[in-house]
Amino acid sequence: MEMKDAVKALAAIAHESRLTVFRLLVQAGPAGLAAGQLAEKTGIAPSSLSFHLKELVHAGLLQSRQEGRFVIYEARFESMADLLAYLTDNCCGGAPCAVLPQVACTPAPADAGRADPL
Repeated sequence: MEMKDAVKALAAIAHESRLTVFRLLVQAGPAGLAAGQLAEKTGIAPSSLSFHLKELVHAGLLQSRQEGRFVIYEARFESMADLLAYLTDNCCGGAPCAVLPQVACTPAPADAGRADPL
């Protein structure tokens, strides 16, 4: 990841509503959530939510797909992992670090029977 991409991603989640949406979508896993579900769970007005979703997609943190008449949003786990790797690159001057565990997020398949994220 390049610095400009990290700055774009960090700027996108540096807003309470966008951070809330991103965290919900991380919890939802690969199945994602429809825009209407996100509005319901967060209490964000659909017009405002649309703006926030666009910012997160533009930053590469979310992706969307059409399912019938619904737009489903999901977190881009590879982008999240890239950002975490960028932020922790050369941690502790390159020496083994006992402070930060290795973070690897591999979500289970969408049909793995998850509980509702909220």
